[in-house]
Amino acid sequence: MDHYMDLTLLPDPEFPAPVLMNALFAKLHRAFVTLDNRTIGVSFPEVEEDARSLGKRLRLHGAARDLSKLMETDWITGMRDHLAGTKVVPVPDGALYRRVRRVQPKSNVERLRRRYAKRHPELSAEEVEKAYPESLEQRTRLPFLRLKSQSTGHPFCLFLDHMPVQDNAVSGEFNSYGLSAQATVPWF
Repeated sequence: MDHYMDLTLLPDPEFPAPVLMNALFAKLHRAFVTLDNRTIGVSFPEVEEDARSLGKRLRLHGAARDLSKLMETDWITGMRDHLAGTKVVPVPDGALYRRVRRVQPKSNVERLRRRYAKRHPELSAEEVEKAYPESLEQRTRLPFLRLKSQSTGHPFCLFLDHMPVQDNAVSGEFNSYGLSAQATVPWF
């Protein structure tokens, strides 16, 4: 993970930055699925977790050949007018590291109950309610992207947690969103 490239959203009078970031990230996810990517990670250098904002910059991290291969696919078609991008460049010396992971809060107890009841049709409504009490509901203030599931077509929020900065890199694989439960990306 010795190279990176930034994709920065340009101001647009018709579309706010979060809408453009959602569209950009959806395209990136589809490219990762097509390439079966496990080597490129993402981060959002302008993230403001208290403000729930990811900012206007998406950073891709990986080996130079992997980032170049991604850009050769022309996954960015339709977004070029909305972006200022850098070339693939080496990570600066002295960079720290950070893990960027997905968080799936249990924010809708009713949905959880419906899923549980579907999997356990032998249970009564009272038993399902007892298994998933209102107290299980979790709220989060993490920043997120609004995406649409490619398999079901349903919209969902992809909550992102930029974990604390650390001195050492941790290697590992990334999922089709460029996120990892263990691997870090350079942070600078």
